[in-house]
Amino acid sequence: FLLVTMAQCEYPLIPGQAGLSVSAYLYGYSSLLEDDKYIFIKKYIYIYFSVRSCKNKLYPDDLPRTSVVIVFHNEAWSTLLRTVRSVIDRSPKSLLEEIVLVDDASERDFLKRPLEQYVRRMEVPVRVVRMEQRSGLIRARLKGASLSTGQVITFLDAHCECTVGWLEPLLARIKLDRKTVVCPIIDVISDDTFEYMAGSDMTYGGFNWKLNFRWYPVPQREMDRRKGDRTLPVRTPTMAGGLFSIDRDYFQEIGTYDAGMDIWGGENLEISFRIWQCGGTLEIVTCSHVGHVFRKATPYTFPGGTGQIINKNNRRLAEVWMDEFKNFFYIISPGVTKVDYGDITSRSSLRQKLQCKPFSWYLENVYPDSQIPRHYYSLGEIRNVETNQCLDNMARKENEKVGIFNCHGMGGNQVFSYTANKEIRTDDLCLDVSKLNGPVMMLKCHHLKGNQLWEYDTMVRSVCTSVCCVCRS
Repeated sequence: FLLVTMAQCEYPLIPGQAGLSVSAYLYGYSSLLEDDKYIFIKKYIYIYFSVRSCKNKLYPDDLPRTSVVIVFHNEAWSTLLRTVRSVIDRSPKSLLEEIVLVDDASERDFLKRPLEQYVRRMEVPVRVVRMEQRSGLIRARLKGASLSTGQVITFLDAHCECTVGWLEPLLARIKLDRKTVVCPIIDVISDDTFEYMAGSDMTYGGFNWKLNFRWYPVPQREMDRRKGDRTLPVRTPTMAGGLFSIDRDYFQEIGTYDAGMDIWGGENLEISFRIWQCGGTLEIVTCSHVGHVFRKATPYTFPGGTGQIINKNNRRLAEVWMDEFKNFFYIISPGVTKVDYGDITSRSSLRQKLQCKPFSWYLENVYPDSQIPRHYYSLGEIRNVETNQCLDNMARKENEKVGIFNCHGMGGNQVFSYTANKEIRTDDLCLDVSKLNGPVMMLKCHHLKGNQLWEYDTMVRSVCTSVCCVCRS
């Protein structure tokens, strides 16, 4: 591993310099990194990163020390060691307690004894902990956290690269308030070329109607709170979940992870809701950057099937934390109500013990920009009773036409809300019509009425603007 700054780069045409792209295929290796080769492509990658407005910030000398917990399952040698090496090289030794590598039952031989031998030679303590059987990210992280010793626990995915100065801003926020949970800005590392692309400090975490995590633009109210200083942390309603730091004692106080959840999925929203509703704060620290390899598809298996596991996890978080708003989610995703979600008694008791606020408080005070409408007349299908066809968003995106399809009664793409503002919404998009004969488009909701104002005529059961009746087939 050869990691240098731009000042150290004497050969401007070296592949990968300054984080620019490199074709892994050019060097004979799969960019997906799913084979068992020792992949040395990283020796060509040179990373330089600085945040202009952050580089002059000063941090206290007595910051808490952190343990870094990294869970891996059949990870490629190069990406795993790139993560570990960057943590060591880009972190002040005085702040790094240890690195705990948790092996979630990997099958590749090089992740066994060769890995243990390799990490023994590193400058900071690196421990390899083995799960006896495939347990998933959630339980593996709990194992790593229980064995760590630092005052702060920092969770990272196994395919990351930390940048210079990534750690101090995170620890400084926790020192200021131990109930603050902090995430870095997540930069993008291409899984095809390993190009390093800086992430935006103008997005924060939210979720859509199906409880899928999404990035959304930072709202004006949050920019006003920061008074234009983009070096100040952004308060975020949810976290992506892969990369964050939390005070060890606070992690225990708020109930760590929900151990009843399986493998991966939904745990990031669950802990986000819990932090906010139970008196904590969740932030994206804009002066901290960590790169992450975003793969096009997960290489991991989900015993029982991906849908089954994610439905179970989402059902658990909805039942414990979303109060009456869980019914909104169940209308969108009726299949969730059919899964066995286990016993939630201990999690409900935790919520009572911590005297956590209701989900309505969270929507009103933390996430007023949520895609879940808090006030609406109705939620469900928009059906043509003559043809038994329904409006369907057809999984289309912004600036595309709304569709019509046979009604299937399974929610999902055929669920629309008729809001108190007389909008017809599908997630964060509103039906919009600007021409006499249509078409009806799906555009971002602007809350200014106009082309997005719809009247509901209860006598003829139609939803119309002055120029267009959307249920006419």
